[in-house]
Amino acid sequence: MRKLILASQSPRRKQLMEAAELAFEIIIADVDETNPEGMPGEEVPEFLAKKKAAAIQHMVSDAIVIAADTVVLLDHHILGKPRDAAHAKETLQQLSGRTHHVVTGVCIQSSLKQISFSITTAVHFRKLTTEEIHHYVDNYKPFDKAGAYAIQEWIGMIGIERIDGDYYNVMGLPIGEVVLNLRNEFGLDI
Repeated sequence: MRKLILASQSPRRKQLMEAAELAFEIIIADVDETNPEGMPGEEVPEFLAKKKAAAIQHMVSDAIVIAADTVVLLDHHILGKPRDAAHAKETLQQLSGRTHHVVTGVCIQSSLKQISFSITTAVHFRKLTTEEIHHYVDNYKPFDKAGAYAIQEWIGMIGIERIDGDYYNVMGLPIGEVVLNLRNEFGLDI
């Protein structure tokens, strides 16, 4: 089987790849993650995933590289990773009682082929209390997470009313689509 490389330092992407029983190595892509001015937020994750995959592919020409990027969109505006606790609390207050969209762009690339796609999941938050928001930020420190939360943590359990789409996409990698594409597009027997 051809070697798989995950171009990500995300512990959640690593966890999902392991749960899918994929054998892989991690090589972190050191790329500028700014997007072209005026690019719609929905297009940013796939653009960045392609950049990450390309940065790694030239280093490992015999492998298949999987790269991803995730954004949280509220009213088509990207909510990034929080700068600090105050920013995280402000972000969760914005999400409270509203629906937002999580978009993950994925690029799977070998020396001969590149495919990319984006998956969007709608996430509906209940109205969160100030106490709930403070408890989550103070105890879970969601500073490395787009939108200042992780669906699989406490805030997701008590605060998310429902999702429309792929749960694992909200975690940061639509692993089912990744496996399907590795089978169908790259001929891997997994």
